[in-house]
Amino acid sequence: MTRWGILATGNIAARFAEDLRLVPDAELVAVGSRTRESAELFARRHDVPRAYASWAELAADPDLDAIYVATPHAAHHEAALACLAGGKAVLVEKPCTLDLPTTTELVETARARGLFLMEAMWMRTNPLILRVLELIRDGAIGEVTHVRADFGVAGPFPPEHRMRARTLGGGALLDLGVYPLSLAHLVLGVPQHVQAWAKLTPEAVDENTGMVLGWDSGAVATLSCGMVGATEISASITGTTGRIDLPELFFRPAHVVLHRAGAEPETIPADLTGGGYQYEAIEVQRCLAAGLTESPLVPHSATLEVMGLIDDIKARIGVSYA
Repeated sequence: MTRWGILATGNIAARFAEDLRLVPDAELVAVGSRTRESAELFARRHDVPRAYASWAELAADPDLDAIYVATPHAAHHEAALACLAGGKAVLVEKPCTLDLPTTTELVETARARGLFLMEAMWMRTNPLILRVLELIRDGAIGEVTHVRADFGVAGPFPPEHRMRARTLGGGALLDLGVYPLSLAHLVLGVPQHVQAWAKLTPEAVDENTGMVLGWDSGAVATLSCGMVGATEISASITGTTGRIDLPELFFRPAHVVLHRAGAEPETIPADLTGGGYQYEAIEVQRCLAAGLTESPLVPHSATLEVMGLIDDIKARIGVSYA
């Protein structure tokens, strides 16, 4: 049995708590927040036995095996460090932190302590996404030449909303753009060429961003994210002999469509239950049972490479959280 704690009490923490019920040998035993009222309310709603009024108290609970960090982006670094200091395995929401140096510090701290650390890029643990990667490896669409992906939401968001709050790591890139970037990286690896443009809000965070990535192989990725209009939130992966379409929501699709040259399109359904967050918890538990300190599905190297790419794009579009 893996005994879980959740650090934070917002919407994504609630979704994770509900999906954790679907995970074999998982038990949610504690929640921590910066206020006792918030922790106790969450505990009542989700039948959590223990509620703590500080991150340090949660991290010090001797009965916990793993903690899921679900705070806003700007607090990921501090919260994850607190959990590692308490000797706990950590699943930290994406993006791992606000920049590459602080993400590197988390990875190095976990490695030095011999503790498990994984970024909660749940797309990389989704069974249908893993099936898509298997199809690509097996040559179903030939050599990949293009990845297209978008993630745009309608808004509008008031200035005080976390999506626009610079102090909370606001903006489309960190909250939404991490998905298209992670998909392109998952399929093609680190690009050798990067271009980006964005319109910024009065708070100096990006509200509409376009990115073009290039690889020396000749492959390209055209990606976008924004909070000024609802896009399809879809993706396609094109190769020399076919294409795979990932409909809304591309990071946890209900199905994908495989187009092979000279053949009828093939729809491959997902056999999903719950919201899809359970698969990252299952991966954490599998790794802990195997004595691993990082996941082969969401390795530290991928987290660091995508964070480095995000830093590159931030610099190009003029966004800084320093």
